[in-house]
Amino acid sequence: MAEISTKPYMLRAIHEWCMDSGFTPYIAVQVTPSVKVPIQFVRDGQIVLNVSYEATNGLKMDNTAVQFRARFGGVPQDIYIPVANVIAIYASENGQGMAFEMTQTQPEFETPPETDKEPTKKPKQATLTRIK
Repeated sequence: MAEISTKPYMLRAIHEWCMDSGFTPYIAVQVTPSVKVPIQFVRDGQIVLNVSYEATNGLKMDNTAVQFRARFGGVPQDIYIPVANVIAIYASENGQGMAFEMTQTQPEFETPPETDKEPTKKPKQATLTRIK
């Protein structure tokens, strides 16, 4: 039987400690193709996100991923982060928390789940070609 990672349990524990202490929990994420975040906020391949209950809607932290809905620039977006891509969780007020190593054995290229919503991009219009 494969050993179960302690990482998702530590994430949930530190998140709970932050909320119980009145702190704001933030997670630092290594962005790879398996991560679904607003790309315009990614800096140097990473993004830092507020994961407090006030900043998120439908926050779910399970053994495989962190998922929630949040507003970025007033636009609601679905966020999906595999646990393997979380590199730290900490309280923004004092920096206390925990950092994690990114290893090559972690499944970084897991595909985010598809949503039932319509695509946000407009379909491309057909282009016309002039024939002489």
